[in-house]
Amino acid sequence: MLDILVQEENERESGETGPCMEYLLHHKVLETLYTLGKADCPPGMKQQVLMFYTKLLGRVKQPLLPHINVHRPVQKLIRLCGEVLANPTENEEIQFLCIVCAKLKQDPYLVNFFLENKTKPLPTAESSNSLGGLVGGSLGEVPPTDTGQSPPQEPSHGAEASETPDVPSASPSVGSTDEGLESEASSNHVQQDYNLVNSLLNLTKSPDGRIAVKACEGLMLLVSLPEPAAAKCLTQNTSLCELLTDRLTSLYRALPQSIDPLDIETVDGINWGLDSYSVKEDASAFPGKRALISFLSWFDYCDQLIKEAQRMAAATMARSVRERFLVGVLEPQLMQTSEIGILTATSLLHRIVRQVTSDALLEQIVYFLLGEERHPETLSGIQKIPLRHRLIEHCNHISDEISIMTLRLFEHLLQKPNEHILYNLVLRNLEERNYTEYKPPCAEDKDIVENGQIAGAVDLEEDPIFTDMSPENTLSKEWLSSSPPVTPDHQKNDGKTEVHKIVNSFLCLVPDEAKSSYHVEGTGYDTYLRDAHRQFRDYCAICLRWDWPGTAKAIEKCNLEAPFFEGHFLKVLFDRMGRILDQPYDVNLQVTSVLSKLSLFPHPHIHEFLLDPYVNLAPGCRSLFSVIVRVVGDLMVRIQRIPDFTPKLLLVRKRLLGLEPDGPM
Repeated sequence: MLDILVQEENERESGETGPCMEYLLHHKVLETLYTLGKADCPPGMKQQVLMFYTKLLGRVKQPLLPHINVHRPVQKLIRLCGEVLANPTENEEIQFLCIVCAKLKQDPYLVNFFLENKTKPLPTAESSNSLGGLVGGSLGEVPPTDTGQSPPQEPSHGAEASETPDVPSASPSVGSTDEGLESEASSNHVQQDYNLVNSLLNLTKSPDGRIAVKACEGLMLLVSLPEPAAAKCLTQNTSLCELLTDRLTSLYRALPQSIDPLDIETVDGINWGLDSYSVKEDASAFPGKRALISFLSWFDYCDQLIKEAQRMAAATMARSVRERFLVGVLEPQLMQTSEIGILTATSLLHRIVRQVTSDALLEQIVYFLLGEERHPETLSGIQKIPLRHRLIEHCNHISDEISIMTLRLFEHLLQKPNEHILYNLVLRNLEERNYTEYKPPCAEDKDIVENGQIAGAVDLEEDPIFTDMSPENTLSKEWLSSSPPVTPDHQKNDGKTEVHKIVNSFLCLVPDEAKSSYHVEGTGYDTYLRDAHRQFRDYCAICLRWDWPGTAKAIEKCNLEAPFFEGHFLKVLFDRMGRILDQPYDVNLQVTSVLSKLSLFPHPHIHEFLLDPYVNLAPGCRSLFSVIVRVVGDLMVRIQRIPDFTPKLLLVRKRLLGLEPDGPM
C-alpha cells in the first residue's frame, strides 16, 4: 500500500492528491489500522502498524497531519507508545514518535493538533499540581478510554472526552487561534493533554539506552517549538519538569560522599547522548566515576534542553531545577559543617557553573547562589541571603582546600555572561562612589585636571617611594601603542588617570630588592600583556549588551554622605590580600586571580576603586592599592630579618618555575 501511495505521488504534480490517497483519507484506513494495532490482532500487528505509520509520514511528501483522518489516528497511536517498558515494539514506537516530532519541527503550527482539551470539573490547587508520578501523570486528570496509559486513579472519568481529541483550535488556520488556545488552556474547566510528550517521557525510562536517548532527542525537538500553547501545556500539564529534576536528584544522591575535587574538575566524556563508559577500559578510573559521569551527563541534557526550549518553557524548567534540585538537594550540602562534604559539594557546584550554557538556567543558578537583591549592602545585612553569606565566608575558610575551591567557583561565576553576578557582588556598592572624598577643583588644580589627573592627586613618579624605577619597571612603547584608543566618550580631560601612570604606580610598589622577575629571562610582567589584552577583549565583548556607562557617575550626583561598605565579597578578598605574606602560595594565586578577573571588567567604578592609585579615598575606606601598600610595608620590615633574602627569593622563583630541583634553602 505504501509503495502504491509513494509511486502515485511521484507520478503526479506537486501538491495534487491522487485517488489512492483520497481513498486512504476518506475511508479512514488509518483508523482501521489503529484499531488492529491496539488489539495486536493478529499478533505482531501493532509492530506492523507502527512501521507503516512511520514510513507513511516519512516518505510521503505532501502534508498529511492536517487531515483529521490522519492526525486523529496518529494521536491515538501515540497514546499506545511507552505504555509498557521493554516492550517488543519499543524500537518501532520510538521511531514512530521521532518522525512525528520531526514533522512538528518542520511545521510547528501542527502541534496544536496534538493538544487535547479535556473538559473537567473545577480543579483544586492540590489536584492541579499533582502529576501522579514521575512519568505520564498528567493523564490521570481525565484518562482517555482507548489507551493503556491510564493510571489507576479515577478510572471512570471522561469516556466521552477521550473520543473527541480534536478541538476547535486544532484547525488548519492555527495562526489565528493561538490566543484562543492560551485562554482555553488557562480556563478552570479545561485540561490540555500532551500525549506525545507523555509517551516520550515513558520511553526515557527504557532500560535500552538507545531508546532512552532517542526519547530525549524527541523531547528536545518538542520543547523548541515556538507555539506558546504547546510550551504552556508542556510545562504545566506534563511531568517533564519533574522528570528532569527527579532524575538529577537521584543521580546526585548516588554519588559517593567524598570525591577528589581534581577528579570532578578533570573528568571528561560528558555528553548526554554518548553514555558508553566502561570502567574496565578506563585507566584513570576512580571510585564513583561512573556515577559522576551519569550525573554530569544528565545535567548536560537538562542544560541543553533548556537552552533549546521556547522562552516560556525554558524559564519554567529552569525554575524547576532551582526549586527542586538546587534549593532542595544541593543547598543543604553546601550549608553543612563537614569539611569533606563542603569540599565535595562545592566542587560539584563549581563543575556545574563551568558547564552551564543556557541563559535561563544560568540565571536561576545565579539567583540561587547570590539572591536577587540589587540594593547596596550593609555590614549588618550580609547574612540576609544565608547561602551567599556562607559561600563568601568559605573563601576565608580555615581549610585552604575549601577556600581555593570556593574562590575558583566565584572566578568562573564572574566569567559567565550574566550582568547580575558582578552587580550583586561588587557594582551595587560602588554606584554612589562614596568611597571617594570629593575636593572641589580650585584655580591651582585646573592645569592638573586638564593634564588628565584628578584634582589634588599626587604624582607617584615624583614621590620618594617611587624614585627607584628601573627600565624593567616602566611601560614599553609597544604596550602604550597597543592600548585601546581614546574614544569620544573618554577624552583625556575627564579626570581619568592615564593607564601608564596607573601601571607604573603598581610596578613601583615593590622595591628592587624584593623583586626577582628581572633575574630570570621571560618572566617579566610584559610576558602577560598579550594574554591580558585577549582577556580584556573577551570581557568587553561579554559586557557590550549590559549598557554600562563610559564614564563614572558625576560626583555632584553621588550621595557621598552615605556610609560606604565595599560589600562582603570585596571585604573577604581584601582581607585575604592583606594576609598574603602569611598564606600558602596556592591560596595567594587564587585570590590574585579573582581580583585580576574583577579588574578586567570595563566599568569606570571598578577601574577607579580597584586600579586607580590617585583616587582620594574617604576616611576609613580602603582600595586594592591601599591594601597592597600596607602589604609592601610589612614586607619591607620582614625582609630586614631574613639573611641573603634576594638569592633565596630568586631560588624560590626558579623552583616554582621548575628550573631548579626542590631541596633545602
